[in-house]
Amino acid sequence: MAPTVLVTGGSRGIGRGLCIELAKKGWSVAINYAENQAAAVECMKLCRIEAKLPTSQEFGIFRADISKSTEIDTMLTEISNTMGPLTALVNNAGIAPKERMDLLEMTRESFDHVLDINLRGAFFLSQKVASGWVSTSPPNTETSPRKIIFVSSISAETVSLNRGEYCISKAGISMAAKLFAVRLAPENIFVYEVRPGIIKTDMTSGVVSKYDGLIENGLVPQKRWGLPEDIGRTVSGLLSDNFNFSTGSVIPVDGGLSIPIL
Repeated sequence: MAPTVLVTGGSRGIGRGLCIELAKKGWSVAINYAENQAAAVECMKLCRIEAKLPTSQEFGIFRADISKSTEIDTMLTEISNTMGPLTALVNNAGIAPKERMDLLEMTRESFDHVLDINLRGAFFLSQKVASGWVSTSPPNTETSPRKIIFVSSISAETVSLNRGEYCISKAGISMAAKLFAVRLAPENIFVYEVRPGIIKTDMTSGVVSKYDGLIENGLVPQKRWGLPEDIGRTVSGLLSDNFNFSTGSVIPVDGGLSIPIL
């Protein structure tokens, strides 16, 4: 059977790009979604089209709001019962604030909502998955190591004053990746942080004209938008056995945006 990976927020945007690229590489993909079932079904269909042939891959959609522990538990049970044990987890699910507000006007409600999904949800899902792995397998096994990937953002280090809660959530994700990497390394479980730059998705659809100009004027040295498949190819590479001595690494996927330039 093909190894199984769970991708949270897998139905659209970066998540869909992740699922499709992993399908191309021979993974079975459990596609998590919170609300848009139609988008999740469409992603599953695209994964089946891209699956390697002949294939033992399986694809399924699993609804869960990852900010709710009971829904996490139900989702993991459903995946285990229908697709078997997980080999990898990709924490991709994330939201932007419903309204961009100045830092001095940000509400507690917006702060809590963004952090509940972007940070707390990813942290406690990773805790649940990793605890299950540790309890069922001895450390340093000879089998291919299991892996957790956190998809953060350049906002982990880059300030945006009108979406401070998003920046804080991504900075927290960056630290969570480091914490899990150190804790799980003796268990032969490897952890990575993938840090996207400006990616063309529905989340950025409202600021296309703004970033078109900034990119053209040199904000991104490669002078183009990032695409979901750029993140997908990076994640599929990390889930291969080519980076097994790189736990804790931060991988920017930003066209050079994070390079300090004078």
